[in-house]
Amino acid sequence: VIADDGSGSETHALIETYQQRGKLSLIHAWHEDDGFRAAAARNHAVHLSSGDYLVFIDGDCLALPNFIDRQHECAEPGYLVRGSRVMMTEAYTARVLAGEAIPENTCQWWRRRFAGDIERMMPLIMPYPKYKKPTSWYGVKTCNLAMWRADFEAVNGFDERYVGWGHEDADLAVRLIRNGVKRKEGRSVVPVIHLWHQENDRSRLSDNEGRLAEVIEADYTLAKVGLDRYSE
Repeated sequence: VIADDGSGSETHALIETYQQRGKLSLIHAWHEDDGFRAAAARNHAVHLSSGDYLVFIDGDCLALPNFIDRQHECAEPGYLVRGSRVMMTEAYTARVLAGEAIPENTCQWWRRRFAGDIERMMPLIMPYPKYKKPTSWYGVKTCNLAMWRADFEAVNGFDERYVGWGHEDADLAVRLIRNGVKRKEGRSVVPVIHLWHQENDRSRLSDNEGRLAEVIEADYTLAKVGLDRYSE
């Protein structure tokens, strides 16, 4: 499911080409552009999905061929899985978007690291054990995050009061952990490759920081404006 936060006709046409290939049942969950509404876009996408397990990645991330297999290995009842991202430089991102292939083996990744095209190498070559940090929400990001659908629904999904860049994912993690979900650290087991881009507008960040501080001090688990509004 593609959670589309108000993209235009060019994106719609591109998605249609993938839908027509027939290899995947691809759902385009679009809503109107009304600012940066990642929380609402993801809730809409989950509402249109049907799976029992949710894996979130962002549109600026590339999944490696073994990504889903490794997510399957990490999945465990009662846990969310936090993955990591390996950042590309601006110059190398431009080359990849222009058609240069992503490295397919460890040797090629080492070349990219020595050339300074990526920030680090270890998550790509040496998966660490999937250790657990049961009650820590810090660092959880939806650019690479997995959880059981039932756990997501139990806290009413993302809180759509978060508008603008930042912290809707941390808010979700706080409420999941408060509701009894534990955290499994998969940073070096399920990495994604992050394309370089200009930073998003962060003019609403202070509002979101204040909202996150409030939920940390509170005791509720259900999103105030969340997934249930789509069922209604």
